[in-house]
Amino acid sequence: MKIPQIYRTVLIVIAGLFLAATFATRAAAQTGVKNIVLVHGAWADGSCWSKVIPLLQAKGFHVVAVQNPLTSLADDVAATKRAIALQDGPVILVGHSYGGIVITEAGNDPKVVGLVYVAAWAPAEGESLAILAKRYPPAPLGGELRPDAEGFLAVTPKGIAEDFAQDLSDKDKELLTATQGPTNGAAFGATITTAAWKTKPSWFVIAAKDRAIPPELEKAEAATMKATSITLPSSHVAMLSHPKEVAELIEQEHAQYGKNDSNNQSANEKI
Repeated sequence: MKIPQIYRTVLIVIAGLFLAATFATRAAAQTGVKNIVLVHGAWADGSCWSKVIPLLQAKGFHVVAVQNPLTSLADDVAATKRAIALQDGPVILVGHSYGGIVITEAGNDPKVVGLVYVAAWAPAEGESLAILAKRYPPAPLGGELRPDAEGFLAVTPKGIAEDFAQDLSDKDKELLTATQGPTNGAAFGATITTAAWKTKPSWFVIAAKDRAIPPELEKAEAATMKATSITLPSSHVAMLSHPKEVAELIEQEHAQYGKNDSNNQSANEKI
């Protein structure tokens, strides 16, 4: 039976769409994760990633910056996990400073395939920020914290200018001072239940001129987790003073995941 021309055309179009979808699916699998969730630290908000986000978006990543309430570690982990849940595939989780503690716990989510620590705290099970801090001489920023009546800590303008963001412009320092999120001091005593970096690949940005976290602690953390690391001549806010290098490290984790994912796919096809 001869098929009418219109039906033949429809069949050809359908076949073409099917092949295009097949190739698109394979390409997506080979390029790896596209979702990046950024987690800010204490005395900050999602805008601290403002210089990194456009660089990642220009590379085709889907980027979300979490807005942590900074009321407790449990609340911040919950906010981060909500952001992870909204992503449509695997996630690279990035944490700065106290945000490193948040991703260490929230990173156990099965959607998370890699962790990036930026001048961050990275405790193990049963450890807290307070426990880690006792192992090294106090960082200068600690002397510029001021509590309110409810135990929430803020950083003085002097602390921002000299110990938090000393390598930024005066305008940027003023903006950080104005937008900082007061942080519940009790969050620094909360301990980790399961450290995600023990089972997931990790990357680390060490800030050599950090005055909020001892750089020696950052180096030790990176070594403990066997993280791929870079050292930048940066203040505590490396993602603002060296956004290009931070974005490139995040992209490097994506590339590594894509390579591993592609290898796994090829192995599965051979079975």
